[in-house]
Amino acid sequence: MTPLDPPGRTTRTVPATFLAGPDSPQREPATARRSEQQPPAAPDTVPAPATAPVAAVGVPDARGARDAPAAAAPAAPVDRAGAAAEAAVPSGALRLPEAPLPPAEVDRLVGGQHHDPHSLLGAHPVHGGTAIRVLRPFAERVVVETAHGPAELTHQQSGLFTGLLPGAGTAAPGPADYRLLVGYPGSEPVRQHDGYRCPPTLGELDLHLISEGRHEQLWQALGSHVRTVDGVSGTAFAVWAPNAAGVRLIGDFNHWDGSGHPMRSLGSSGVWELFVPGLGEGTQYKYEIRTRQGWVLDKADPLARAAQIPPGTASVVTTSAYRWQDGEWMARRARSAHHRAPMSVYELHLASWRPDLTSYRAIAEELPGYLKELNFTHVEFMPVMEHPFGGSWGYQVSGYYAPTSRLGGPDDFRHLVDTLHRHGIGVIVDWVPAHFPKDDFALARFDGEPLYEPADPLRAEHPDWGTLEFDYGRVEVRNFLVANAVYWCEEFHIDGLRVDAVASMLYLDYSREGGAWTPNQYGGRENLDAASFLQEMNATVYRRCPGVITIAEESTAWDGVTRPTDSGGLGFGLKWNMGWMHDSLVYMSKEPVHRRFHHNEITFSMVYAYSENYVLPISHDEVVHGKQALVSKMPGDWWQQRANHRAYLGFMWAHPGKQLLFMGQEFAQGAEWDHEQGPQWWVLDEQWPAHQDHLGVRRLVRDLNRRYLDAPALWEQDATPAGFRWLDGGAAEDNLLSFVRHAADGSPLVAVCNFSPVVRHGHRVGLPRLDGRDQLWEEVLNTDAETYGGSGIANSHPVKSEPVEWNGQPRSAELVLPPLATLWLRPA
Repeated sequence: MTPLDPPGRTTRTVPATFLAGPDSPQREPATARRSEQQPPAAPDTVPAPATAPVAAVGVPDARGARDAPAAAAPAAPVDRAGAAAEAAVPSGALRLPEAPLPPAEVDRLVGGQHHDPHSLLGAHPVHGGTAIRVLRPFAERVVVETAHGPAELTHQQSGLFTGLLPGAGTAAPGPADYRLLVGYPGSEPVRQHDGYRCPPTLGELDLHLISEGRHEQLWQALGSHVRTVDGVSGTAFAVWAPNAAGVRLIGDFNHWDGSGHPMRSLGSSGVWELFVPGLGEGTQYKYEIRTRQGWVLDKADPLARAAQIPPGTASVVTTSAYRWQDGEWMARRARSAHHRAPMSVYELHLASWRPDLTSYRAIAEELPGYLKELNFTHVEFMPVMEHPFGGSWGYQVSGYYAPTSRLGGPDDFRHLVDTLHRHGIGVIVDWVPAHFPKDDFALARFDGEPLYEPADPLRAEHPDWGTLEFDYGRVEVRNFLVANAVYWCEEFHIDGLRVDAVASMLYLDYSREGGAWTPNQYGGRENLDAASFLQEMNATVYRRCPGVITIAEESTAWDGVTRPTDSGGLGFGLKWNMGWMHDSLVYMSKEPVHRRFHHNEITFSMVYAYSENYVLPISHDEVVHGKQALVSKMPGDWWQQRANHRAYLGFMWAHPGKQLLFMGQEFAQGAEWDHEQGPQWWVLDEQWPAHQDHLGVRRLVRDLNRRYLDAPALWEQDATPAGFRWLDGGAAEDNLLSFVRHAADGSPLVAVCNFSPVVRHGHRVGLPRLDGRDQLWEEVLNTDAETYGGSGIANSHPVKSEPVEWNGQPRSAELVLPPLATLWLRPA
């Protein structure tokens, strides 16, 4: 950011960029604030036939005499369809009498600090006719073309051209009733429409809803939109910046100089708006915001729906021509009941899942087939929103409404989601409303003052990540986030939002020492504004987007995370069970001889299993930063590590709750995840000595998902205690667990886990009575099977239960329990 020119400054030179001409690779003024983007493309023009030369008028610049002629046309918007082609300026055009403005108004206008430039520029009825005023810095001649012929405007000062069209003055011509021919030194004149004759592109209802914080489709009002206004095609821009002294539009179409494109403020809404004829898809832009403190900030559009590929930081105008083909999926989703349906989630980082696949469309060719092969029902993407630093994995978002351009455009991402849907795979996206980065071009102090973040620095700073938290008490900020959640579900057909870092939102003292936080109005530590925001977000998403599910990453005992909002809860559909994850991994990390002292770690989750609706997550967070890959957490030699890994997955899939597994863990890669390298796919190659070991684990995950889908007992009653019963949860000395799961119709599935390296022959397990059927039970899954890399110890034939009461059941049977293995049994 740079300070405004001091009031006493009276002259400026034409930037070197303009002297170099439109084909120069350096097209921005040589200032530090704009060094981050240097777009190479030159404006598209059509050569005009030879005409009489335009006379050099020697227009003074905004603060005095011009120091040098400009070869480019910085203020000429480009219509990439050809509407703003070069044309000849009529040499005999009549010069109109002036329609001057007071010098103070001109100073405010050219200084970028006028709240309503449209009241000065464009066509306005005045006494004696219609005043036409045009701001074209660096131009030497401007001619207005009307039905009565061409007429030349007179330069008043600082790039302001004016003229008075004679007439009654009762009505000004519309934007399609006249055009401008603008001539610059050394280049052909350009024919343009005058955007300052156009009415606001936001209506009163839009502004009212924005002010109330209730615009649920905010992206349709703010941001950039290609549209036609009164017969003129172009792009409308709108941004919320209530503390700005002035806002101007800068971009590749005006060589990143906003002096010719001031925006107007739309009343008390805080919204600034401008329609620029001729601009279309692909235009790169930012907002040049003049603060009340005298600084200039170049900011990306918070509502931009596309962005430059990082490290570029400009916003990009985009339109969508995508035609969805997932109607069947969407109709089925709207009728779904997630708590009574299977959900097995594969979590991945799009940019590193297959580093050789460098686009959304390339991933769409491979990912659906891989997920179908392994029988996952859903995929969860780590954040796909635009972010400046790849090492943040997407969790420090700068463009909340733009899929990251690293892998393609918004329609490319739509194609990926659509393809997954047509393969029967649901798509969950990680969403980060907890905090945002401090990058100068993004949301931080957007209009020079705290806007998206709280004014209180004790509440604004996020101590863990060096980022800023959102001001959930401000209605416009809540609207920005609630509408963003709706946006991903409506515009990209996302099936679920996993909300990151919810605990950090809910507690004012999160990661803060005493004295480093301010309590709420009741003296408590709860962030009541954040809780209210989450309720509003969930209620809005569920109302507008049938079948979508929201999932909270929440690690505390906050009551009612998945309770409906009308019952006082936060309203999430599911919550990550961080307690289960932590405790069960502590248990599994112990040598089997010591596990008897930690038996409660593997069983405690059932004490609170029905207090919320849970997902059991083995996520990216558990396989980074020195925590080791899942298989490497396990004790013993390589065989025992894999056996523990397999037994644990069998336990996880049978435990109440949906399940999530991070990429690479499905084939037991030994190293932590590296966001630059991705999963260790090479361990599956035949050349790798242990490739069969890894393939065996992957075959297990495939079969776990297949058996899971075929067994309603494992998912139909996840949310009710009727779906689970311990058979033996207390065999700590033997490292054994056994329990039964029930479907809604009562059909059972029994799981037996042997977390010791000892084969147990003749181990009696209680079994439910099978009314009206043979009392036969068969193994449907054995994690020790040879095909999975195990020892092959099994109950090879159906086992008949005996009328011997055991584990609280009327019948029982003696089983062979393989070492470090989980068995699933069902009625034969």
